[in-house]
Amino acid sequence: MAEFFNTGLGMVLLILAQCLLVLVPLLLALAFLMYADRKIWAAVMKRKGPNVVGVFGLMQSFADFLKYIVKEVVVPAGADKTVFFLAPMITFVLAVISWAVIPFNDGWVLSNINVAILYVFAVSSLEVYGVIMGGWASNSKYPFLGSLRSAAQMISYEVSIGLIIIGVVISSGSLNFGEIVRAQDGGYGLLSWYWLPHFPMVFLFFISALAETNRPPFDLPEAESELVAGYQVEYSSTPFLLFMIGELMAVVLMCALTTLLFFGGWLSPIPGLPDGIFWMVSKMFIVFFFFSMVKAITPRYRYDQLMRLGWKVFLPMSLVWVVFVAFMAKFEAFGGAYARWAVGG
Repeated sequence: MAEFFNTGLGMVLLILAQCLLVLVPLLLALAFLMYADRKIWAAVMKRKGPNVVGVFGLMQSFADFLKYIVKEVVVPAGADKTVFFLAPMITFVLAVISWAVIPFNDGWVLSNINVAILYVFAVSSLEVYGVIMGGWASNSKYPFLGSLRSAAQMISYEVSIGLIIIGVVISSGSLNFGEIVRAQDGGYGLLSWYWLPHFPMVFLFFISALAETNRPPFDLPEAESELVAGYQVEYSSTPFLLFMIGELMAVVLMCALTTLLFFGGWLSPIPGLPDGIFWMVSKMFIVFFFFSMVKAITPRYRYDQLMRLGWKVFLPMSLVWVVFVAFMAKFEAFGGAYARWAVGG
């Protein structure tokens, strides 16, 4: 059997099995995260939320999935059909392949490459094309305006996210997520994680992640009262489902990045307790809970406020922070808190 997996066919099957081992649990998790999302909104608004399909409404997401699958695919008469169907596929595929470099435990990663952060940036920067293509292919002014908004918004907040991550990279001396997590493995549990030395940037990263994934209060590309649901308005059935899965998967990816960069990934928060995937998943869910709470309790920003926040507030602050971290790492200030690579963790 071991010899078979050393052959070309065996390696292909092994890689396929590993991909399915990540993708299938991730897609199942998305269904229950959507259920949790709706339940959290309902609790804030003092209503029940999904409670009919399945026990406590747990099967509601699967019922919605089936509904999208069996509905008719409607294509506008003037649409470019090739681009119209290609856009949601691009959005979905790019959202999926981002997970190839995300570790869930020590060594539990599909591709343990040294430039994992650059890979995630490369893939996420391409996701804007799916949005632009979806808005353009519909041949309607409302989707087109929504796609332009989304493109400007995603590009704007990618800049601040990148600069914030550069600060973490300077502190850890690596672009590999596993090395970044191991750099946070100190003797003080959660007090050894990067959320403490990079405390101000945790909030900036979280808010930028909301804008990057078009989540409220920054859901301007899909502002129903202004743009009639934005670039997705002409989509229905399975193409719309692919857009929705891609967006939700991007949200979960941001939860994973927040966990890995600032909250120790799979590391235990209490010294002495074993590390493992349980901590990784738990931290991701806690971050997702805050994503949901923000949607439930904050009003939507105006578009000019959104762009001003990104370019005039977050960009200068993140730039200053990179310079600050560079100086702290150079001189190993605060006991080397900003230069774990220099002092050996």
